[in-house]
Amino acid sequence: MKISRMSTTALATVLSLSTSLAFAQSGEMSMDDLVAAAKKEGQLTTIALPHDWCNYGEMIEGFKAKYGIEINELNPNAGSGDEIEAIKANKGNTGPQAPDVIDVGLSFGPSAKAEDLLMPYKVATWDEIPDDAKDADGYWYGDYYGVLAFGINKDVIDTAPQSFEDLLKSDYANSVALAGDPRSANNAIMSLYAAGIARGGKTGMEAATAGLEFFKELNEAGNFVTVDAEAAPIAQGTTPVAMNWDYNLLSMRDNLNGNPPIEVVVPSDGVVAGVYVQAISSYAPHPNAAKLWMEYLYSDEGQLTWLKGYCHPIRFNAMSKAGKIPQDLLDKLPPAEAYEKAVFPTLDDQNAAKAEIAAKWDSVVGATVQ
Repeated sequence: MKISRMSTTALATVLSLSTSLAFAQSGEMSMDDLVAAAKKEGQLTTIALPHDWCNYGEMIEGFKAKYGIEINELNPNAGSGDEIEAIKANKGNTGPQAPDVIDVGLSFGPSAKAEDLLMPYKVATWDEIPDDAKDADGYWYGDYYGVLAFGINKDVIDTAPQSFEDLLKSDYANSVALAGDPRSANNAIMSLYAAGIARGGKTGMEAATAGLEFFKELNEAGNFVTVDAEAAPIAQGTTPVAMNWDYNLLSMRDNLNGNPPIEVVVPSDGVVAGVYVQAISSYAPHPNAAKLWMEYLYSDEGQLTWLKGYCHPIRFNAMSKAGKIPQDLLDKLPPAEAYEKAVFPTLDDQNAAKAEIAAKWDSVVGATVQ
């Protein structure tokens, strides 16, 4: 039997054992000692982890069941900035309002490190986290990501586009839309970035310039729809080809339940990832529980839990190549090889692209998304 066709439950049990062995060889305290130390602390305090985001509800319950450690959940709907402020406000406070761990947007990792707010830690599976998605010293590390994809209403579009260049064809007249205003909405900005990568852009500025030119052509061809591509206009056929993060599109597909049928395609010529990062607070009241939480998140079991919520775990490519992803999960996703081309833009590249796109969208493309 191929390991990729094991059930999710059986696979998680087998792989958690291999993770434990890797952990014991990582140079940190043994897994048994870490578990004992974490249980002695007795609690983990998280923040900004809504249960319906990336399957965090199952993740939290799985950790509690596995280790018998209570989780104190602070402000599930907080943003990344709120998480950083919670660390600052609770320096030296060992009470229930001090977060042990954070899950934040990429830009907040380096800035929090610069303010000495984070504790370095490298999980046992550290080597399978891409270098461009982690701090070399272990202060922050990518946890999961989405890629820009196309969501296609199959009641309206017969043949799904497979690339950005396909979108310029007459087949997609008055069909292609962004999820938001590219002068301000991050997923729309990164859609232009992905189009620029497809056109050969390497740096943030190059990608922005090429992406603007692509959307100018798309608009002039009559294919660009200036309607914010949320679920309703996609379902109604107003924006039958929508660009958005794959996890949003996959969840929308499931929620629509075939009415209409939605196909999600990762473009072949420009795959750009948006990554979130994990970190441990320098002032964590429960540092060993925090480390154990990280080990759980980055174990095969934890990574598969995120994937069930359509958030691609950071170790996805390595796990896919090793045959560690159950077939029932793979069947719900675009082909695994589509993600192998994913580019993780640096903060500098992202910031350069955002500034260029915001400044020149009106003059180059001249279309207002509403």
